Amino acid sequence: MNAPATRRPSLRERLAEPRPLLAPGVYDALTALLAEQAGFEALYLSGGAVAYTQLGRSDVGLTTASETADVLARITDRVRLPVIVDGDTGYGNALNVQRTVRDFERAGAAMIQLEDQDFPKRCGHLAGKSLVSTAEMQGKLRAALDARQSRETLILARTDAVAVEGVEAAFARAEAYLECGVDALFIEALRSREQMQAACDRFAGRVPLLANMIEGGQTPVSSAADLGRVGFRIVIFPGGTARWVAAGLQHYFATLRQDGTTAAVQDRMLKFDELNGVIGTPELLALGEGYAAEAQARR
Repeated sequence: MNAPATRRPSLRERLAEPRPLLAPGVYDALTALLAEQAGFEALYLSGGAVAYTQLGRSDVGLTTASETADVLARITDRVRLPVIVDGDTGYGNALNVQRTVRDFERAGAAMIQLEDQDFPKRCGHLAGKSLVSTAEMQGKLRAALDARQSRETLILARTDAVAVEGVEAAFARAEAYLECGVDALFIEALRSREQMQAACDRFAGRVPLLANMIEGGQTPVSSAADLGRVGFRIVIFPGGTARWVAAGLQHYFATLRQDGTTAAVQDRMLKFDELNGVIGTPELLALGEGYAAEAQARR
């Protein structure tokens, strides 16, 4: 008989600890599995990553709630880590938000992020964003909190107001969202170390704050340990996985097209048996054989 699995702390319990939580971006079950095997404690599924990998398109509001829920469900079926999932704008009004929360919670989300952009939204580090009113966003957040079935499903409120209305307006929006009872805050695209410190000075003592690290984006990129010293409790690198894979595949395809073989890049690839070891093929086959043997013994 298999030993019972060791209980992992819930995301709420983990965020009660003072050390920052580093959550890498993933976009499918394989990237989630590799991140889990690397020793991370949580994962982040961004709407941008879903758009990049499922549609081959930009993060400009083209994905649907069901597409993200499908990706999330495949991830949570494969790994045990808590997943923070980007719910974009909630895909509509307060009633749409409630359906999104229910769908994402059923798919296994540990934390659901909702933002105050108008629809269609765009990547938080792109120009040209527009916002809904603070009052409308408060209604959507209250709807989200009402829709969740478990208190362990956390709601993360994100504001994109820094780029549209300025940092003080973004802080005012964050205050209003915190009044709704959300579990964490995300002030997107802070422009400087000084703005990041100001956000933590104002909010970090009351609620977990998320720092979004985008390579080449608006916010200065720092290490999780450094951001923890500033006061951030959650640190995400949401799109780095897709950018890393895209760069690697550009090289792979260019080499294969030029040489007609993968010989020049094989030292950077997992071999057939190595990949099967990573994804657990021997254990899966053994499990199937065990069930077959049990069935045969009962005949």
